[in-house]
Amino acid sequence: MTAATHSTLFPQAPDSADAVLEGLDPEQRAVATSLRGPVCVLAGAGTGKTRAITHRIAYGVRAGILQPSSVLAVTFTNRAAGEMRGRLRQLGAAGVQARTFHSAALRQLQYFWPKAIGGSLPRLVDRKIQLVADAAAACRIRLDRGELRDATAEIEWSKVTQTVPADYVLAAAKAGRVTPRDPAETAQLYAAYEELKRGRGVIDFEDVLLLTVAVLQDRHDVAEQVRSQYQHFVVDEYQDVSPLQQRLLELWLGDRDDLCVVGDASQTIYSFTGATPDHLLDFRSRHPGATVVKLVRDYRSTPQVVHLANGLLAQAHGRAADHRLELVSQRPPGPEPAFTEYADEPAEAEGTARRIRELVDAGVAPAEIAVLFRTNSQSETYEQALADAGVPYQLRGAERFFDRPEVRKAGIALRGAARFGGNDSLLDDAVDLPSQVRAVLSGEGWTPEPPAGSGAVRERWESLAALVHLARDFAAARPGATLGDLVAELDERAGAQHAPTVQGVTLASLHSAKGLEWDVVFLVGVAEGMMPISYAKTDEQIEEERRLLYVGVTRARQILHLSWALARSPGGRASRRPSRFLKGLRPGTATAGDRTPAGGGSGGVERGHRTGTVAEVPRRRQRTPARCRVCGRSLTDAGEMKLMRCEDCPTDMDEGVYERLRAWRQIQAERSGQPAFCVFTDKTLMAIAESVPDDERDLARIPGVGARKLQRYGADVLSICAGREVAGADGED
Repeated sequence: MTAATHSTLFPQAPDSADAVLEGLDPEQRAVATSLRGPVCVLAGAGTGKTRAITHRIAYGVRAGILQPSSVLAVTFTNRAAGEMRGRLRQLGAAGVQARTFHSAALRQLQYFWPKAIGGSLPRLVDRKIQLVADAAAACRIRLDRGELRDATAEIEWSKVTQTVPADYVLAAAKAGRVTPRDPAETAQLYAAYEELKRGRGVIDFEDVLLLTVAVLQDRHDVAEQVRSQYQHFVVDEYQDVSPLQQRLLELWLGDRDDLCVVGDASQTIYSFTGATPDHLLDFRSRHPGATVVKLVRDYRSTPQVVHLANGLLAQAHGRAADHRLELVSQRPPGPEPAFTEYADEPAEAEGTARRIRELVDAGVAPAEIAVLFRTNSQSETYEQALADAGVPYQLRGAERFFDRPEVRKAGIALRGAARFGGNDSLLDDAVDLPSQVRAVLSGEGWTPEPPAGSGAVRERWESLAALVHLARDFAAARPGATLGDLVAELDERAGAQHAPTVQGVTLASLHSAKGLEWDVVFLVGVAEGMMPISYAKTDEQIEEERRLLYVGVTRARQILHLSWALARSPGGRASRRPSRFLKGLRPGTATAGDRTPAGGGSGGVERGHRTGTVAEVPRRRQRTPARCRVCGRSLTDAGEMKLMRCEDCPTDMDEGVYERLRAWRQIQAERSGQPAFCVFTDKTLMAIAESVPDDERDLARIPGVGARKLQRYGADVLSICAGREVAGADGED
């Protein structure tokens, strides 16, 4: 379920530009009001990034700073683009183009093709897998269904990384690709595929981007026409940009810099498709004058869920981990995440379904519950378990809501009833809008009670029930609305792909769950071999698996269950073990070492600067090796570097100061609704208790005490070190 459908339905548009800014937190407001020059928004999970950037666009439009037709907002899925268009419409900024990269490029290609190339644009192939199969047959390469899918993915990766068939072998080796076939054979297949496309006069989705790039590079008149149309660009999910998409973005921009990018390196989970967070992490280097805003206030999840998410990333390694954002929950406390071990996979599915049945019986809406797994092949077991438990469900990634046959037929029936009005006998006994909709849809198969069982009949009923619920909410928000008004609303929603909520438990893979959220999330199959997946071998692949689990954890608003099975089938050998990612996070396991993010951390705004006409790039200071102050050994562990001594070297820590600091920290954490380590980590408290600083200068020298924490907590810490009482230290304000 998206944040858009969870928020207040059908709000009235703000009556002024200033009203658009109401309700934004300081960092979101900084995003919304930074309308010129390059802007980079580092937005953690659940921090309201879509809210920030849609209010940014709407504020610019309502203030007269941006013309709606001059703004192009791009993202990665039709659903996300549709949600963005819906929010902009609600904010009074209709007319702004919000599209996927492919959709925006296709529109430009269709418009400019006759002028730049001549004739009509070749036909676009919806699914390339049949073409790949034909190419394999031409090369006399036998591929089963799985190999065919993998070969298609390799071709897609090659094209978005701008790798031609002749360079595939070298490029795949350099990228560390685990190729499904011999690389030379894959290169041959790729070349045959391209030749087959040319012979049939068709193009694929990657060609749309490649051809648009080629036209903009070769035809300066076309490039200038596009640039005169769009002067301001917003890119969502920037960590997922491929080299080809980045090149297209650069051509759209030209020599201008009115660009706002939004992303989170810790949610990079599509590198197998060519996505890379490097463009996000290098943004400040490419644009030294950029404004950087960090969003870390998590409005989605409870402190308990956020604590688990932060702990998961605290164990991560690599460049993305060094720039992680430490989230701070803004919600009231909730239950601790639950960890459950099952004997086998069927038992895990049955146990999950049983818990879901209990939640539904207790009043939790099925649409507010999700079961997330690593691979789509895990879905069937949970479909059967939920059906046996009598729980409705929907599969994520199925046909788009407004494209479903029953929804199209329902729309035609509602439009007809609105047109004929009082002459429609179906509406004789209907007294208000909701009853009119129920009457019309009863002729399409809707009934007050859902049909028994699962399958296609239940799915059709769920679609119609979603329209009934939408009509009820629409009438409550707009008293006096007519059936014609509802039909107009449905048309607008269909155009924006802003679907209503289907009332069923969501079954989804972790990849397809990105961008969504639910009150209750069950993360299943969290075992070695599945999380991380067995074919993740390199450090980079393992870290991406960790980020994938992080994405799953941060989908939960209130209740989070994690589970795993020791065996695949009943009676099987119990050889599996819980995922390594849970070490130090689930009860009974040792706590992993604390890692402080190098470039992420707390929220805030960093303004870029320029001197004259040349932007100054801050130089990285050369650091001398940290050495233990007791034995002189070089230190590499982050915790030891905070203490400036080896873990096992003698300590002169003041135990009394340390215990008072811990008690004070607990009070601060409870007041702010965040985990204790977000105030100061144990290692930082130990370092303070060992040095017992006298003033702010000495305190600031301690690793882990940055400028923000010094300003916020410095006076209290120095008072504790001096043996003085701290105001409110007893827990009272």
